[in-house]
Amino acid sequence: MEFFQKAKAVRLRSHHDKYLVANEDEESVTQDRNGSAGAAKWIVEPIPGSTNLIRLKSAYGKYLTASNKPFLLGATGKKVLQTNPSRLDSSLAWEPIRDSALIKLKTRYGHFLRGNGGLPPWRNSVTHDIPHRSATQEWILWHVDVVEILTTANSDQKNHHQQQQQPPSPLHHSDSLDFTPGSPSRSDNNRFFRQESTDSCSQRIHVAVGSPPKSEGRVIYYHVADDEGEVEDDSVEVNSFTFKGNGVEELTKRLKEESNVEDVIVCTRSPLNGKLFPLRLQLPPNNADMTVVLVPKSSKLAEEFIK
Repeated sequence: MEFFQKAKAVRLRSHHDKYLVANEDEESVTQDRNGSAGAAKWIVEPIPGSTNLIRLKSAYGKYLTASNKPFLLGATGKKVLQTNPSRLDSSLAWEPIRDSALIKLKTRYGHFLRGNGGLPPWRNSVTHDIPHRSATQEWILWHVDVVEILTTANSDQKNHHQQQQQPPSPLHHSDSLDFTPGSPSRSDNNRFFRQESTDSCSQRIHVAVGSPPKSEGRVIYYHVADDEGEVEDDSVEVNSFTFKGNGVEELTKRLKEESNVEDVIVCTRSPLNGKLFPLRLQLPPNNADMTVVLVPKSSKLAEEFIK
Protein backbone atom coordinates (compact mmCIF):
# COMPACT_ATOMS: atom_id res chain seq x y z
CA MET A 1 0.00 0.00 0.00
CA GLU A 2 2.99 2.32 0.49
CA PHE A 3 3.16 2.68 -3.29
CA PHE A 4 -0.14 4.57 -3.23
CA GLN A 5 -0.19 6.42 0.12
CA LYS A 6 1.24 9.63 -1.31
CA ALA A 7 0.28 9.11 -4.95
CA LYS A 8 -2.41 11.18 -6.62
CA ALA A 9 -1.94 9.48 -9.99
CA VAL A 10 0.02 6.45 -11.18
CA ARG A 11 0.88 4.44 -14.27
CA LEU A 12 0.87 0.64 -14.12
CA ARG A 13 3.37 -1.27 -16.26
CA SER A 14 2.83 -4.99 -16.82
CA HIS A 15 5.27 -7.90 -17.01
CA HIS A 16 5.20 -7.43 -20.79
CA ASP A 17 6.60 -3.89 -20.38
CA LYS A 18 3.29 -2.35 -21.46
CA TYR A 19 1.11 0.16 -19.66
CA LEU A 20 -2.44 -0.28 -18.45
CA VAL A 21 -4.44 2.03 -20.74
CA ALA A 22 -8.07 3.17 -20.76
CA ASN A 23 -9.43 2.87 -24.29
CA GLU A 24 -11.24 5.70 -26.07
CA ASP A 25 -14.50 3.76 -26.06
CA GLU A 26 -14.59 4.60 -22.32
CA GLU A 27 -15.42 0.98 -21.53
CA SER A 28 -12.51 -1.37 -22.26
CA VAL A 29 -8.91 -1.37 -21.06
CA THR A 30 -5.79 -2.72 -22.72
CA GLN A 31 -1.99 -2.71 -22.61
CA ASP A 32 0.11 -0.32 -24.69
CA ARG A 33 3.81 0.49 -24.88
CA ASN A 34 3.05 4.22 -24.99
CA GLY A 35 3.00 5.27 -21.36
CA SER A 36 3.12 9.00 -22.13
CA ALA A 37 -0.52 9.14 -23.21
CA GLY A 38 -3.04 10.54 -20.75
CA ALA A 39 -5.04 7.32 -20.99
CA ALA A 40 -2.20 5.53 -19.18
CA LYS A 41 -2.68 7.68 -16.06
CA TRP A 42 -4.93 6.44 -13.27
CA ILE A 43 -6.15 8.60 -10.38
CA VAL A 44 -5.79 6.92 -6.98
CA GLU A 45 -8.77 7.09 -4.60
CA PRO A 46 -8.37 5.49 -1.15
CA ILE A 47 -11.63 3.84 -0.11
CA PRO A 48 -13.25 5.44 2.97
CA GLY A 49 -13.21 3.22 6.02
CA SER A 50 -10.37 1.06 4.71
CA THR A 51 -6.61 1.29 5.18
CA ASN A 52 -5.56 -0.97 2.30
CA LEU A 53 -8.14 -0.64 -0.49
CA ILE A 54 -8.12 1.79 -3.40
CA ARG A 55 -10.08 2.66 -6.50
CA LEU A 56 -8.41 3.66 -9.78
CA LYS A 57 -10.11 6.24 -12.00
CA SER A 58 -9.30 6.53 -15.70
CA ALA A 59 -8.73 9.66 -17.76
CA TYR A 60 -12.40 9.40 -18.75
CA GLY A 61 -13.59 9.60 -15.15
CA LYS A 62 -14.52 5.93 -14.91
CA TYR A 63 -13.34 3.30 -12.45
CA LEU A 64 -11.23 0.23 -13.12
CA THR A 65 -13.74 -2.57 -12.56
CA ALA A 66 -13.45 -6.33 -12.06
CA SER A 67 -16.50 -7.49 -14.01
CA ASN A 68 -18.16 -10.88 -14.07
CA LYS A 69 -18.13 -11.07 -17.88
CA PRO A 70 -15.95 -13.89 -19.33
CA PHE A 71 -13.24 -12.61 -21.63
CA LEU A 72 -13.69 -15.69 -23.81
CA LEU A 73 -16.32 -18.41 -23.51
CA GLY A 74 -14.85 -21.34 -21.58
CA ALA A 75 -11.79 -19.41 -20.37
CA THR A 76 -11.15 -18.57 -16.73
CA GLY A 77 -10.27 -14.88 -17.14
CA LYS A 78 -12.97 -12.22 -16.64
CA LYS A 79 -13.06 -8.80 -18.29
CA VAL A 80 -11.63 -5.71 -16.63
CA LEU A 81 -13.60 -2.63 -17.67
CA GLN A 82 -14.06 1.09 -17.11
CA THR A 83 -17.40 1.73 -15.43
CA ASN A 84 -19.16 4.51 -13.56
CA PRO A 85 -21.85 2.75 -11.52
CA SER A 86 -24.41 4.66 -9.49
CA ARG A 87 -23.23 2.80 -6.41
CA LEU A 88 -19.54 2.43 -5.64
CA ASP A 89 -19.55 -1.28 -4.84
CA SER A 90 -16.68 -3.68 -4.20
CA SER A 91 -16.17 -4.52 -7.88
CA LEU A 92 -14.22 -1.24 -7.99
CA ALA A 93 -12.01 -2.10 -5.00
CA TRP A 94 -8.41 -3.23 -5.44
CA GLU A 95 -6.00 -4.31 -2.72
CA PRO A 96 -2.34 -3.54 -3.50
CA ILE A 97 -0.06 -6.38 -2.35
CA ARG A 98 3.69 -5.83 -2.43
CA ASP A 99 5.87 -8.45 -4.12
CA SER A 100 9.49 -7.28 -3.82
CA ALA A 101 9.67 -4.07 -5.88
CA LEU A 102 6.41 -4.86 -7.70
CA ILE A 103 2.75 -5.04 -6.73
CA LYS A 104 -0.24 -7.24 -7.30
CA LEU A 105 -3.74 -5.78 -7.39
CA LYS A 106 -6.25 -8.16 -5.82
CA THR A 107 -10.04 -7.99 -6.05
CA ARG A 108 -12.14 -8.38 -2.92
CA TYR A 109 -12.60 -12.08 -3.69
CA GLY A 110 -9.10 -13.19 -4.51
CA HIS A 111 -8.59 -12.58 -8.23
CA PHE A 112 -5.67 -10.54 -9.54
CA LEU A 113 -5.38 -7.88 -12.23
CA ARG A 114 -3.54 -9.60 -15.09
CA GLY A 115 -1.89 -8.23 -18.22
CA ASN A 116 -2.03 -11.04 -20.77
CA GLY A 117 0.47 -12.02 -23.45
CA GLY A 118 0.55 -14.66 -26.15
CA LEU A 119 -1.36 -14.69 -29.42
CA PRO A 120 -4.54 -12.71 -30.26
CA PRO A 121 -7.10 -12.32 -28.81
CA TRP A 122 -5.16 -12.63 -25.52
CA ARG A 123 -2.30 -10.37 -26.57
CA ASN A 124 -2.52 -6.95 -24.83
CA SER A 125 -5.79 -7.88 -23.10
CA VAL A 126 -6.38 -7.26 -19.38
CA THR A 127 -8.38 -9.65 -17.22
CA HIS A 128 -8.72 -10.62 -13.57
CA ASP A 129 -8.02 -14.22 -12.67
CA ILE A 130 -6.05 -16.62 -10.47
CA PRO A 131 -3.07 -17.89 -12.49
CA HIS A 132 -2.86 -21.69 -12.43
CA ARG A 133 0.27 -22.20 -14.53
CA SER A 134 3.85 -21.16 -13.90
CA ALA A 135 4.00 -19.54 -17.34
CA THR A 136 1.46 -16.91 -16.29
CA GLN A 137 2.44 -16.35 -12.64
CA GLU A 138 4.33 -13.15 -13.44
CA TRP A 139 1.48 -11.72 -15.52
CA ILE A 140 -0.17 -10.43 -12.33
CA LEU A 141 2.88 -8.36 -11.31
CA TRP A 142 2.90 -4.62 -12.04
CA HIS A 143 5.48 -1.82 -11.87
CA VAL A 144 4.06 1.35 -10.33
CA ASP A 145 5.18 4.73 -11.68
CA VAL A 146 3.98 7.67 -9.58
CA VAL A 147 3.21 10.55 -11.97
CA GLU A 148 1.55 12.93 -9.50
CA ILE A 149 2.33 13.31 -5.80
CA LEU A 150 -0.47 13.93 -3.33
CA THR A 151 0.24 17.33 -1.73
CA THR A 152 -0.63 18.15 1.87
CA ALA A 153 -3.55 20.34 0.77
CA ASN A 154 -4.93 17.58 -1.42
CA SER A 155 -4.50 15.09 1.39
CA ASP A 156 -6.41 17.26 3.88
CA GLN A 157 -9.18 17.84 1.35
CA LYS A 158 -9.41 14.12 0.63
CA ASN A 159 -9.58 13.21 4.33
CA HIS A 160 -12.34 15.80 4.90
CA HIS A 161 -14.27 14.40 1.93
CA GLN A 162 -13.89 10.83 3.23
CA GLN A 163 -15.19 11.79 6.69
CA GLN A 164 -18.35 13.18 5.13
CA GLN A 165 -18.98 10.01 3.17
CA GLN A 166 -20.72 7.07 4.73
CA PRO A 167 -18.32 4.11 4.54
CA PRO A 168 -19.76 1.38 2.35
CA SER A 169 -20.33 -2.01 3.87
CA PRO A 170 -17.21 -4.13 3.26
CA LEU A 171 -19.47 -7.12 2.73
CA HIS A 172 -21.55 -5.56 -0.06
CA HIS A 173 -20.94 -6.64 -3.61
CA SER A 174 -22.69 -6.42 -6.95
CA ASP A 175 -23.40 -8.86 -9.76
CA SER A 176 -20.28 -7.59 -11.51
CA LEU A 177 -18.08 -9.48 -9.07
CA ASP A 178 -16.83 -12.96 -9.82
CA PHE A 179 -17.95 -14.77 -6.68
CA THR A 180 -18.93 -18.41 -6.55
CA PRO A 181 -21.47 -19.26 -3.85
CA GLY A 182 -19.97 -21.53 -1.24
CA SER A 183 -16.38 -20.72 -2.13
CA PRO A 184 -14.02 -19.48 0.61
CA SER A 185 -13.14 -15.82 0.84
CA ARG A 186 -9.44 -15.08 0.53
CA SER A 187 -9.52 -12.45 3.27
CA ASP A 188 -7.06 -12.76 6.14
CA ASN A 189 -9.68 -13.72 8.71
CA ASN A 190 -10.23 -17.09 6.99
CA ARG A 191 -13.99 -16.73 7.09
CA PHE A 192 -16.19 -18.31 4.49
CA PHE A 193 -19.02 -16.62 2.68
CA ARG A 194 -22.18 -17.78 1.04
CA GLN A 195 -24.28 -15.74 -1.32
CA GLU A 196 -27.99 -15.35 -0.77
CA SER A 197 -30.55 -13.70 -3.05
CA THR A 198 -32.79 -10.86 -1.87
CA ASP A 199 -35.89 -9.26 -3.32
CA SER A 200 -33.89 -6.29 -4.55
CA CYS A 201 -31.57 -6.13 -7.51
CA SER A 202 -28.55 -6.02 -5.23
CA GLN A 203 -27.29 -8.96 -3.21
CA ARG A 204 -25.56 -9.24 0.14
CA ILE A 205 -23.08 -11.72 1.49
CA HIS A 206 -23.71 -13.27 4.87
CA VAL A 207 -20.89 -14.58 6.98
CA ALA A 208 -20.95 -18.28 7.75
CA VAL A 209 -18.20 -19.64 9.97
CA GLY A 210 -17.31 -23.25 9.30
CA SER A 211 -15.22 -25.66 7.32
CA PRO A 212 -14.37 -25.12 3.64
CA PRO A 213 -16.96 -26.56 1.26
CA LYS A 214 -16.27 -29.87 -0.37
CA SER A 215 -14.56 -29.80 -3.72
CA GLU A 216 -16.96 -29.55 -6.64
CA GLY A 217 -14.62 -31.38 -8.97
CA ARG A 218 -11.34 -30.92 -10.80
CA VAL A 219 -10.44 -28.21 -13.30
CA ILE A 220 -9.75 -29.54 -16.80
CA TYR A 221 -7.59 -27.34 -19.03
CA TYR A 222 -7.62 -28.33 -22.68
CA HIS A 223 -5.97 -27.49 -26.01
CA VAL A 224 -7.21 -28.60 -29.43
CA ALA A 225 -4.42 -29.80 -31.72
CA ASP A 226 -4.47 -28.96 -35.43
CA ASP A 227 -4.59 -31.46 -38.31
CA GLU A 228 -0.82 -31.87 -38.07
CA GLY A 229 -1.10 -32.73 -34.39
CA GLU A 230 0.57 -29.46 -33.39
CA VAL A 231 -0.52 -27.72 -30.19
CA GLU A 232 -0.75 -23.96 -29.67
CA ASP A 233 1.90 -22.13 -27.66
CA ASP A 234 1.57 -23.05 -23.98
CA SER A 235 1.92 -19.38 -23.03
CA VAL A 236 -1.51 -18.75 -24.52
CA GLU A 237 -4.49 -19.08 -22.18
CA VAL A 238 -6.34 -22.36 -22.63
CA ASN A 239 -10.01 -23.19 -22.19
CA SER A 240 -11.14 -24.86 -19.00
CA PHE A 241 -14.14 -26.22 -17.13
CA THR A 242 -14.92 -28.04 -13.89
CA PHE A 243 -15.40 -31.82 -14.17
CA LYS A 244 -16.91 -33.94 -11.38
CA GLY A 245 -16.45 -37.43 -12.82
CA ASN A 246 -13.56 -39.88 -12.74
CA GLY A 247 -13.97 -41.86 -15.97
CA VAL A 248 -12.07 -41.25 -19.20
CA GLU A 249 -15.16 -42.03 -21.30
CA GLU A 250 -17.24 -39.50 -19.40
CA LEU A 251 -14.48 -36.89 -19.68
CA THR A 252 -14.16 -37.51 -23.44
CA LYS A 253 -17.88 -36.92 -23.92
CA ARG A 254 -17.73 -33.71 -21.91
CA LEU A 255 -14.69 -32.47 -23.86
CA LYS A 256 -16.49 -33.03 -27.15
CA GLU A 257 -19.41 -30.95 -25.86
CA GLU A 258 -17.14 -28.17 -24.58
CA SER A 259 -14.95 -27.96 -27.68
CA ASN A 260 -17.63 -28.71 -30.32
CA VAL A 261 -15.11 -31.08 -31.91
CA GLU A 262 -16.02 -34.69 -32.69
CA ASP A 263 -13.76 -37.67 -33.47
CA VAL A 264 -10.91 -36.75 -31.17
CA ILE A 265 -8.51 -38.68 -28.97
CA VAL A 266 -8.02 -37.27 -25.49
CA CYS A 267 -4.30 -37.12 -24.75
CA THR A 268 -2.06 -36.01 -21.94
CA ARG A 269 1.60 -35.12 -21.95
CA SER A 270 4.23 -37.42 -20.48
CA PRO A 271 6.12 -35.80 -17.59
CA LEU A 272 9.25 -37.72 -18.68
CA ASN A 273 9.68 -36.69 -22.32
CA GLY A 274 6.84 -34.24 -22.96
CA LYS A 275 5.28 -36.41 -25.68
CA LEU A 276 1.53 -36.85 -26.04
CA PHE A 277 -0.11 -40.19 -25.39
CA PRO A 278 -3.79 -41.23 -25.24
CA LEU A 279 -5.55 -41.09 -21.89
CA ARG A 280 -6.95 -44.58 -21.37
CA LEU A 281 -6.93 -45.31 -17.63
CA GLN A 282 -8.65 -43.73 -14.64
CA LEU A 283 -8.13 -40.04 -14.02
CA PRO A 284 -5.69 -38.94 -11.29
CA PRO A 285 -7.06 -39.29 -7.74
CA ASN A 286 -8.08 -36.53 -5.32
CA ASN A 287 -9.66 -34.44 -8.07
CA ALA A 288 -6.25 -33.15 -9.16
CA ASP A 289 -6.43 -30.58 -11.95
CA MET A 290 -5.43 -31.80 -15.42
CA THR A 291 -4.28 -30.42 -18.75
CA VAL A 292 -5.28 -32.46 -21.80
CA VAL A 293 -4.93 -32.14 -25.56
CA LEU A 294 -7.68 -33.10 -28.04
CA VAL A 295 -6.05 -34.74 -31.06
CA PRO A 296 -8.31 -35.13 -34.14
CA LYS A 297 -8.47 -38.74 -35.34
CA SER A 298 -7.78 -37.48 -38.86
CA SER A 299 -4.41 -35.98 -37.88
CA LYS A 300 -1.02 -37.53 -38.53
CA LEU A 301 -0.35 -37.81 -34.81
CA ALA A 302 -3.55 -39.82 -34.27
CA GLU A 303 -2.38 -42.37 -36.88
CA GLU A 304 0.48 -43.32 -34.57
CA PHE A 305 -1.98 -43.99 -31.72
CA ILE A 306 -4.31 -46.11 -33.87
CA LYS A 307 -1.57 -48.41 -35.26
